[in-house]
This record gives sequence, structure tokens and C-alpha cells, in this order.
Amino acid sequence: MKTLYTAVVTTTGGREGYVTSDDGILDMKLSMPKELGGKGGDNTNPEQLFAAAYSASYSSALKVVAGKHDIDLGDYSVTATVEIGKPEEGGMVLSVILDAYLPEASVETGEMLVNEAYEICPYSRATEDNIDVTLNLMLAEDEEE
Repeated sequence: MKTLYTAVVTTTGGREGYVTSDDGILDMKLSMPKELGGKGGDNTNPEQLFAAAYSASYSSALKVVAGKHDIDLGDYSVTATVEIGKPEEGGMVLSVILDAYLPEASVETGEMLVNEAYEICPYSRATEDNIDVTLNLMLAEDEEE
């Protein structure tokens, strides 16, 4: 692999600790959600950071695929929902739902874009066969009927 960019982030104190990037741009406190036994609070958590990263990466992959097919995405967005839970066999696992809102796309075009973007997204590739990922195509209301 030819490295194009390297991100370096250090966490101290785990889920109720602090994260900082080597360039100082990311510099924030973490709080464990109440649902996981923490106090909650006004700080972010690893699942929110992962959802932000995955939705941004997948959104960029959609843009690349649309450009390849000369398709205008219009005012599109991607929402990532990251869930953490305990499977019966123990431990903790993540699952992700990616809602791709493509108001300018037809169902056929939207499905093609969503699936092709999943294939090239580095986060999708990194989590393949490790995390359950659900892809949802969200269209303008008049297209859904």
C-alpha cells in the first residue's frame, strides 16, 4: 500500500478520557453514555466519532462514484447510525446503518450509487465481514411512492 495520509490520535483514560491528534485539531474529552453505565454528559464518545468518520468517508465515496457516472447528486447527505451491543456469545460488537439521502436520484440510479460507493469506501472495506452494515437509500418523497 502506498500511504497517502496518516492520522495519529492518542487517547488517555479510555471511554471517559481524552483524545488528541498529533496536530492538535482533535482535542476533546470523552464521556461514557449512560446506556453503557457512564454519567453521560456534553462530550462525545467513540461511537459518535466512528459514525462521523464512516458517514464522511461513505459520503465521499458516493461523490466519487457519482462523478464516475457523470451523475449530479444534488443536495445529498449520509447519516451513519452506530450501535454497540452484547452478542449472546459475549464481548461487544458494533453495527452500522448508513442512510444515503439522494433526493435527485431514481431508485435504480440510487441503488447503483449506494452499492458502488460501499465497494470503494475505505471504512466499508475495513469493516467488511466484521460489522453488520445496513445500506438504506432515502429518496425525495415523490420518488418513494
